[in-house]
Amino acid sequence: MLLRRTFLRSSGVAIGLPFLNAMQPRAYAAAPVVKRRMVAINIAFGFHAQNFNPTKAGRDYELSHYLKEIGEFRDDFTVITGTSHPSVGGGHLAHKSFLSCAKNPTGAGFKNTISLDQFAAEQLGRETRLASLPLTTASTGLSYSRAGVELPAEGRPSRVFAQLFLEGKPEEKAKQIKRLQDGQSVLDVVRDKARRMSQRLGQRDRQKLDQYFTAVREAEGQLHKAQEWEARPKPSVDVKPPVDQLDRLQMLERMRLMYDMMHLAIQTDSTRFLTLYDPGMNAVPVIPGVDTDYHMLSHHGRDETKLKQLAIIESAIMRNFGGFLKKLNESQEGGDSLLDNTIVFLGSTLGNANNHDNRNMPVVLAGGGFKHGQHLAFNQKLNYPLPNLFVSMLQRLGLEIDTFGSSTGTMKGLEMV
Repeated sequence: MLLRRTFLRSSGVAIGLPFLNAMQPRAYAAAPVVKRRMVAINIAFGFHAQNFNPTKAGRDYELSHYLKEIGEFRDDFTVITGTSHPSVGGGHLAHKSFLSCAKNPTGAGFKNTISLDQFAAEQLGRETRLASLPLTTASTGLSYSRAGVELPAEGRPSRVFAQLFLEGKPEEKAKQIKRLQDGQSVLDVVRDKARRMSQRLGQRDRQKLDQYFTAVREAEGQLHKAQEWEARPKPSVDVKPPVDQLDRLQMLERMRLMYDMMHLAIQTDSTRFLTLYDPGMNAVPVIPGVDTDYHMLSHHGRDETKLKQLAIIESAIMRNFGGFLKKLNESQEGGDSLLDNTIVFLGSTLGNANNHDNRNMPVVLAGGGFKHGQHLAFNQKLNYPLPNLFVSMLQRLGLEIDTFGSSTGTMKGLEMV
């Protein structure tokens, strides 16, 4: 160990050293860095509020009908009501803004902004093979780039498994590396031409070109990272590759398979930022006790027969979610569970699917190192900004930020452990 009073001496000059890690006593070595992760899940049709919302706020609230399905994790989640994204409407189309908070998604000239997962992945995604993993049970996803472009979401569990764990043949890997290198060289040529062009442009066009250069640099960084990871072996798991459920009516099984893939991705630290979108269906799902179109049930008109069947579906969705929490909770990492280190955000942009109302969004926040076991109940008529939760989540990941989207600060009443 170096002493703090150590000096560098030369030609009669002595310079005191700054405090270095080597000067730190070994007994006080820094604790291992916690790998913090984030999962965001959107159930498009939401949940019937009377079955989802607890009637009492605080820590001694009584579990609602749906929350009883995940009741064993009561101390590991917070239920949040009375929140929404300011100036975000449009019914089902509001899913575009679920993680970006971008206003007026149905307005003329709407341009989305970066989603929560991609914002985190930009800062922290280089530490894993995949910066992020956008998933879906259909085709549309939740992730958007900084330019507001929707990122492709994978809907086949078998392809997710292959991407995470199956090694290609040596010649296939060599071809992939060559393709990545070719992409890098193309970017180099385009960048050099654009720089020469900038000398003939006005200030506004130069600003646009600067944005373009930024995008090129980001792409170069992604290519460089991809080359590095392509040369490394993928993790090995003692799990059989999943068999895709191609029958879309088997909605619960399709969700369960995706939850399994998400758990494996987190467990192997293949990525730390995941999204999953379930857009629902205009069909009758294969669930005992249900014989009516799911979308039609969400527009129940307070019909008791429809509400009863809707409750069967939404209870099953919550049980599926509980199974995912259970897997995370039973997986250990450095003395903690994966649930302890993973922020799990479940919600929907529809607070009331019956009339396409985007206010009063249903939210469950589980794990991730927050003080849970409570119901945060905000004003149902004058909603609290949900983007404040996103700021709290990003701060828990270790990012030093104060705003995201239309936030006004961090979420009131939500504290870190």
